[in-house]
Amino acid sequence: MQHANVGSRSESKAKLEGYSFPLCAKIVETLQKSKERFHVQTLHVLGQNTRWDSEGNAYPIFNGFLLETSTGSVIPTSFDRTSRCPDEIVRRLRLTACFEDPSWNSKLLETYDTQTDRFIIAPCSWTKRLLRFALKVQQLSDSEILLSCSTSPFAEGPDFVDNERRLCDYLIQHPDWRETFPMKQPRVFKRTAGGIWTRQ
Repeated sequence: MQHANVGSRSESKAKLEGYSFPLCAKIVETLQKSKERFHVQTLHVLGQNTRWDSEGNAYPIFNGFLLETSTGSVIPTSFDRTSRCPDEIVRRLRLTACFEDPSWNSKLLETYDTQTDRFIIAPCSWTKRLLRFALKVQQLSDSEILLSCSTSPFAEGPDFVDNERRLCDYLIQHPDWRETFPMKQPRVFKRTAGGIWTRQ
């Protein structure tokens, strides 16, 4: 993959400040290692996908996209709770908890298997520390949750706080990760002919 020559290392670092470069690098690396082949002509990331408001707050231009596989068309979009795929809270929890689980060190958490049209949510563990954090978060106001739990509090969607509260509720109700992932087995969902996701 080719990239622009940005100049000296310190100049390059300054240009990346304020962007999620480590996440971007993991996404590109995952695309390169994928079994599926991608022909990426333009990748709008970092500075190319950032706009700034009058107060200097950064916002992404595109929050999500839809890929029409039959044509290759990419359409900017956003997804509400009803259009998100199965087991959303457990997938969110895995993103939150993976930093404490050494088996997920520096990995991008892939879930959808394109070959079998299944969501495979690999197991992860969480600690009492995360449970204590969830109990504390539940005591915060909405604005405090936004400022405490987001790296971009001014750019979050309207459901961010509700999602954080639902995540904390799940942790409080299921403090032992083995309840969610018995015998360290993944949670697998397959789409029915009617388009409904069912757990296998």
